Order: sequence, then C-alpha cells, then structure tokens
Amino acid sequence: MQPAAGAPRPGPAAKKKKMKKTAKQLRPRAEEEVAAAAAERAAAKQAAEEAARRARHLKELCRASGAERELEELVFGDSLNVEEEELLQQCLAGPPRLKATERKSFQKESSDSEVENEAKGKVFSKKPAWVDEDDEAEENVDMTHRYRKDFMKSDAEKILTKKKLKRRLEEQFQRAMGGVPAWADLENRKKSKRTASDSDSDEDDDLLCRTGNFISNSESLPRGILKMSICLPANQERFANGKLATVQFHPSAQVVMTAGHDRSVSLFQVDGIKNPRIQSIYLESFPIYKACFSVDGEQVIATGTHHKMFFVYDMMSGSIIPIQKVRGVEERFLRNFEVSPDGSFMLLTGTSGYLHLLSMKTKELISTMKVNGRCTASAFTPDSSKIYSYSKEGEVFIWDVRSRKCLHKFEDEGSLEGKCIAVSKNNQYVACGSASGVVNLYTTDACLKENHPKPVKAIMNLVTSATCVTFNPTTEILAVASCEADEAVKLVHIPSYTVFSNFPVFRRKQIYLAQSMDFSPRSGFFSVANNKGKALLFRLKHYSDF
Repeated sequence: MQPAAGAPRPGPAAKKKKMKKTAKQLRPRAEEEVAAAAAERAAAKQAAEEAARRARHLKELCRASGAERELEELVFGDSLNVEEEELLQQCLAGPPRLKATERKSFQKESSDSEVENEAKGKVFSKKPAWVDEDDEAEENVDMTHRYRKDFMKSDAEKILTKKKLKRRLEEQFQRAMGGVPAWADLENRKKSKRTASDSDSDEDDDLLCRTGNFISNSESLPRGILKMSICLPANQERFANGKLATVQFHPSAQVVMTAGHDRSVSLFQVDGIKNPRIQSIYLESFPIYKACFSVDGEQVIATGTHHKMFFVYDMMSGSIIPIQKVRGVEERFLRNFEVSPDGSFMLLTGTSGYLHLLSMKTKELISTMKVNGRCTASAFTPDSSKIYSYSKEGEVFIWDVRSRKCLHKFEDEGSLEGKCIAVSKNNQYVACGSASGVVNLYTTDACLKENHPKPVKAIMNLVTSATCVTFNPTTEILAVASCEADEAVKLVHIPSYTVFSNFPVFRRKQIYLAQSMDFSPRSGFFSVANNKGKALLFRLKHYSDF
C-alpha cells in the first residue's frame, strides 16, 4: 500500500522504536513457554525415576527363595507369575505421558488413595492374647441371700449355678402367670408374626384414618408403689359408738354399709368427698357380730355376738325380719356365716366343726356337714360349687355343694391354728391365715390335688394372728390384716407377691386395730373398719370405676 500523497514517511528512529515495543510484548510469552517445557521435563524425569524404583523393587521381590515361591503358588496359584511379568513390563515401559492439568489431578487422587489404603491396611483381625478358663466355667450363686431365699426348695440348694437359677425364676414366673404369656412364647410369636404380616398394611391404613389419644395407661397394676389418696371416712356423718365389726360395699350401687357393737346398721353413699348418710337402723339389745349384703343387694343379714337368732333387713320394703330359730340347727350362738356368690345358699359356721347349709330364699336348713375339730372360717368358690372350710387344727376341707361330700383335704403348711380363709374372684388362689401371722397363698389346682401343697408365697409381714384376708375383684391385690396390733394391714401385689411399700402410711397412726376390710365392686375404693368406730376410705387411683 502506497502512502498517501503529501503524507510524511516514518524515519529510522520510529521503526526502531516500534520493533522494541513488539519484542517487549513477545518476551513474557517466551518465558512462559520455557517454564512449561522445563516443568514437563522435570515431571517426565520424576516419573521415569519412580518407574525405575518400582522395577528394582519388583526384581527384588522376584528373587524370593524357592520355598517362598512354592508357598505363593500354593496360596495364589500359578497365574501369579504371569500377572507379575505383565506388571513388570508395564512398569519398565513407563507410564503414559500426561498433560500438566491431568498430572495434577492424578497426583491428588493417588495421594488420597494411598492414605485410604494405609488406613485399610492397619485393620486386621487379631487373635486373643489369652483365654481365661473362668469365663467358660459356670458361676455359682449364693441362695442364702435374703432376696433369693424364697427360690430355695430345700436346704441342700444353698448354692445354685446361674443356669439353674434362671430356670427356677422362669418356673416361678410361669406359676404366677398361670403359664407362659404370649409375649414370652417365641415359637407362637414367630407364627403370629407370619400370619399378621398380611394384615399389617390394612391396620396401618386404618390407624392413619383415625385421630385421638393413642396413649393409654397399662391395664395391669404395677408393683412397688400403690397410687392412692385418703378420703374422709365412709361413715363420716355417723361414727359408730365402739368397735365397728363390718364394712361392705353394695354389689351394684355406690353405697357402703357399716355395722358394729353399737347395735346399728348404717348405709352411706360413697363419693369420696362428703359420703352422705342414707339410712340407719337400730337393733335393740343386739350387738352385731357380722353383717352382709345379699347378692342382689336388696337385703342385709346380721348376726349377733351372743344370740341364736339373726335379722334380715329388707331394704325394698323397709322391714326388719327376725329369724328366731332355724329348724335342725342346734347351736348356742350363730355368729359367723357366708353367702354364696350365686345368691342361693347361706353357710352358718357352728361349734364342734359343724357347717349348716341354708337356703337363702327360705332361710331353712338344707344339710349339715362336719369337719374334724373346730371350724374357724369358710369360703365359697366364685361359681358356688365348692366350699373351703378351715379348721382350728390347720386343715382345709373342700366340699361339693351339690352332694355335700368332702372332695379333698389338705394341710396348711406350718399352721398351728387356722384363723381366716379367702378364695380369689377368678378361682386361681386360696389364701389361708394362721395364728402365727403367716398367710399362705396357694393355687387352687395344688389344693385340689395334693395333701401337702407348697404355697406359691408365704406372706410373713404380720407379727400377730392374721384375722382377715380378702382379694380385690381383679385378683391383683390381697389385703391381709390382724386385729391384735395397730396398723397391722398389708396390701400384697399379685402376681409378684410383693407388699406395697406405701401402705399403711409410715409413722402415721390412722388405722389402729383393723376389724374388717372390703374392696368396691371395681376396686376403685378400699375400706377398713377399725375399733374406733370409723370406716376408713381410700381411693385406689389405678382403677377408674367404683
């Protein structure tokens, strides 16, 4: 291109200046290329040195002795030689050339993998340094300890192994529960899980379709501490003048009855707050020994302390009916009696071992039974088919109500004199209280089969004669009491056979001498009649109903 006409041409100084400027711009690029080439040569040299080092290491490994080579072939096989030769050839050939960016990433990854491989190489299985023979030997347990004495069957079992003690505990638990519970039977649980797996999805869907409170209290009564509150006495509006002989809850209404030596029978409504009085009747010159509701709750039967006769109070008509004498019953006094749970019979306990069975409807004698010695207490079974009678000599007779024949007889273990007896509402247990203060708890199966049954629990918390025993309707509590010592009342948790530690209240005298005890129809209340004329009332919070 020719310069425009009239334009001045550049001189030699301008050209020289322009060349210097261009050289100055190209110099940094050349320096960068030289540095990159030097770095590439250094990396290649380092890679070659590493390859040579690995090759030398593999050659040294290949010089192993014949025995080592044979061992390697035996363990890893003959293919190891081929693999080593291929690896050696690859190492001698050298690694493929990489770009600068690829080399940096490869070095970073290799350093990380080497750290991981070192950490993995440190983890290996170790053999134990030694084996202690005592670990395999069976450990013995001292059975004379006060917490384990009850599990001894004889004096020869002062020491048991842990396996035997475990078996003994399982047997005791199964006896208490009446067999193996479903949650402890592993075979049945596996079967039930298989059958229930199909319906789990449906149940889950049904659960997610409902709202509400899904958390509820456990139905079974816990052991240890009994949740309860002290209410005003049941007869707060009319205390008895003297000893209160009987306290009993009405079988269907929220009513409690009290009767005592002040010749009166009183009815109170139970609300736990005021307990208002409903009615009182007075039996002239008739100190009451015992009073009891009929099963339908329409009558009250009362016997005296020194009388042949007894009274029947009809609450529906308001009339008091005296039963002057029962034909065929030749007794000086009529005191203790029991009413059958089905409401058909009334059993009078006479002297010299006689038991008089009366019709509850007509109050006439049906039959008379006789035990050896003197009968101190009797109890019907829940189905009213049998009668347990406890003699003063410590023997228990079992009678068939229909045939009036003695089915079986057994001896109460360690009893010197029988005092009281009770049968649980589910017909599972029989409790026998003796003059020594011991209350033996038996299973009904053992009582019907053995002449000398072993009690499942001997309750020794009373130091004076056990004069009253009673079960609650759910057979979770056994109340035992003595009328010969203050505060001698204990509540026993079943089936653990342990005493509730918070009853009676420690260092607080309120019960005095217990004369009679009873639970409400659904165990919501517990009442104790004492010698001060009061019917103490306690609210059992575990039970929601009356």
